[in-house]
Amino acid sequence: MTSSSKTTHNYNPTNTPAWKTLEQQAEKAQQQNISDFFDQNPQRSSQMSVQSGELFLDYSKNLVSDATWQALLDLAAQSPLEQHRGAMFSGEKINATEGRAVLHGALRAEVGDQTVTSAAAESDQRVSLVKQQLAAVELVSEKIRGGQWLGSTGKAITDVINIGIGGSDLGPKLACSALQEFAHPDIKLHFISNVDGAEILTTLKKLNPETTLVALASKTFTTHETLLNAKTARNWFAETLGLENAQSSSHFVGLTANRANALAYGIPADQILEFAEWVGGRYSLWSSIGLSIAISIGFEKFTEMLAGAREMDLHFQQAPLKENMPVIMALLGIWYSNFLDAQSNAVIPYCERLLLLPSYLQQLDMESNGKSTTLDGESVDYQTGAILWGQTGTNGQHAFFQLLHQGTRMVPIDFVAAAVDNLSNEEHHRVLLGNMLAQASALMCGQEAPEDEPYRYYPGNKPSNVLLLDQLSPKNFGALIALYEHKVFVQGSIWNINSFDQWGVELGKKMANQLLASDSGVQAELDPSTTALFAHIKKCQE
Repeated sequence: MTSSSKTTHNYNPTNTPAWKTLEQQAEKAQQQNISDFFDQNPQRSSQMSVQSGELFLDYSKNLVSDATWQALLDLAAQSPLEQHRGAMFSGEKINATEGRAVLHGALRAEVGDQTVTSAAAESDQRVSLVKQQLAAVELVSEKIRGGQWLGSTGKAITDVINIGIGGSDLGPKLACSALQEFAHPDIKLHFISNVDGAEILTTLKKLNPETTLVALASKTFTTHETLLNAKTARNWFAETLGLENAQSSSHFVGLTANRANALAYGIPADQILEFAEWVGGRYSLWSSIGLSIAISIGFEKFTEMLAGAREMDLHFQQAPLKENMPVIMALLGIWYSNFLDAQSNAVIPYCERLLLLPSYLQQLDMESNGKSTTLDGESVDYQTGAILWGQTGTNGQHAFFQLLHQGTRMVPIDFVAAAVDNLSNEEHHRVLLGNMLAQASALMCGQEAPEDEPYRYYPGNKPSNVLLLDQLSPKNFGALIALYEHKVFVQGSIWNINSFDQWGVELGKKMANQLLASDSGVQAELDPSTTALFAHIKKCQE
């Protein structure tokens, strides 16, 4: 798809005609009821649903009139969205603050795809590089799965510890949980991310070092938490197997975009699996960072996951805005956040294997769009980003659904489920999906209360989407994650912010280093409260 001629220079969404119309529609929405929309239009459910591959989205239960929906589509058309989309897939350095292209789409593309970049030769070169890097993932993962990758004492690997944080942890951990139906029966995956030593020490106590492999996952190979956890793992190998340089043994592989740092750390050259610097951390599960996924489900299933993401890429690039699933979900989020003052969004998977989906989407959404500076370097004067949270159903029904049904806050919800679940049985799955459909309906319809029991009143008019996968296959899982990736991108484009940097994490890391230096006797300038807390902790530790 070619870029539009729009420019982002001095673009402000609040100055568009569509934004003004939406402000007027928001006033009308105060008097509107979702249920009434169905009475007025019996075809609403079919008209407000869309399918891409084996993903089906019903967005009819939203507080959106026909006029509002048209204004939202106009907002997308009046924004630089189509220009930004073309720029991303053509390899332009749209991550301007870091001077990087954003090409996670190339990780799941095929040679010859004209959708990855406008320059075919450059596209083929990138895709060929990715194929080479993924071939290394295939080689290593299949050797481990086949019992051919041996530890220092000649025993096959039975446990793999992925040590990483953020994008080097959340994506692979979610994928391995979601796709456990296809997991290798004799190899267990473990994920260590937190610098809290209790996590790694507790895990190591359960494992046999002779049959354990560490996948050290870090884009830069400088991440403090990751390297500290790796140090603890190295010490464990030294204490149990006498390996003084375990990182240079067959018990370690490195997953990184910085080969030089991995070599300097001691990882053998042929045990470094690389990915390109234009792969953002929170988009890296499709790359060598996904080694743990390939070990768990096999490389063939891993490529099916990539194929599902590619299908969603093609849908995002080719479908008209009004039929474009990521665009639809993004516009609904903007409607609630910017015009109806929704303070948060909930993602509630009715699938226990998707327990980690809300946590994964928290990073994807909040790290991407939690920004207050526009692409023009100006402070935004409108809301951006979303506070995203969630839990699996039906557990959530017994925890926070009280607030969703009878609380005073509007919380738009994405219900996510698989129509078929091969790991469940007919009765369990019927009850699970029945609960999800009932909750979505109850939230919308509400219920009047007896006159003497006002506490039984359900106001209803609570909006939600229902996103159904035919089944939780690798392909459909890939499409699901790519859907949310593109949703976040659409919102960032309309808000005119950079969705691909994360400068907000830097200050806290810098101050932590200063505080830790104080612990070593180097005086740091700390605020009075932090100084007092630091002193209290030191006193408790004496």
